[in-house]
Amino acid sequence: MQTQIDPLDKGIFSLIREDLSIPRLKDPAFKSRVELFFNYPGVMTISLHRIAHRLYIKKWRTLGRIIMGFCQFAYNIDLHPAAVVGRKVFIDHGIGVVVGETAIIGDDVTIYQGVTLGGVSLEKTKRHPTILEGAVIGSGAKVLGNITIGKNVKIGSNSVVVKDVPDDCVAVGIPARIIDKNKHEDSKESEAKNTRTKLPDIDKEMFAYILCKLKLYEQIVNAVSDEHGNINIKDLCKEHGKYKEQQVKLDEVYDIFLKAVKADEPKEHDGEKDAKEEENKTNETVLKDTPEYTKTKDALKDKELKDDTTSSK
Repeated sequence: MQTQIDPLDKGIFSLIREDLSIPRLKDPAFKSRVELFFNYPGVMTISLHRIAHRLYIKKWRTLGRIIMGFCQFAYNIDLHPAAVVGRKVFIDHGIGVVVGETAIIGDDVTIYQGVTLGGVSLEKTKRHPTILEGAVIGSGAKVLGNITIGKNVKIGSNSVVVKDVPDDCVAVGIPARIIDKNKHEDSKESEAKNTRTKLPDIDKEMFAYILCKLKLYEQIVNAVSDEHGNINIKDLCKEHGKYKEQQVKLDEVYDIFLKAVKADEPKEHDGEKDAKEEENKTNETVLKDTPEYTKTKDALKDKELKDDTTSSK
């Protein structure tokens, strides 16, 4: 896929002027142009990178490295001069951002602090990621290897991405799990259904059951009531039979509720069972040593003897 992400055809000062205007568009905290030089290290780094990148591709590599070395010292951002940076790229906050030599960053990409666009190979080939236009990379995220992050992708904070991410997706977790917003199975409705199956929401199921049950009874009562509010028992039984299918569905909801309650009940481990048995044995031994236990035992023996004598007579 070809993208115009290395705008060498545009004047370098026009690019820098455009870079300096980005905070006004993408940062609601922006108040003054003076802040650009003191509070936006990412903007200053990208502006200097425009110069360093031109020098680097014109074989003035040492000078390009010196300029970006100054940025690393002054702004704590390590952006290699050989990396390709598109237009309207915004590095917000910027502290701790690392971008490798063969990385490619497309237009309108937003990068937050602590992001690493790194490599996993020591070979002198394309070993860093390609970020297509419109992507947003959350703080602390690590995008590693020669992979492609699609258009308008959002990467969650502290995620570790090691494989390609298609357009218009979200990547979160370690390693990153890709959520396709265009597929039905990853929609909010499907996700809520799957969540209910794995982790039942007891309160939600119970409230739904109660409300549906009340509504059903209201329908039955309204159907058999006359104008004076009197109810015929025979009509009530007939009407109740008409709503049998709805009753079955409500019973299924109630079964889900019962299963959820049983699932949440604490289970005793083998160690706890052994401890309880040992405690019961100890209590029984202590009880046998008491005078009350001896008197009760003797009384039971006397009663058994009397019963035997009576039955023999």
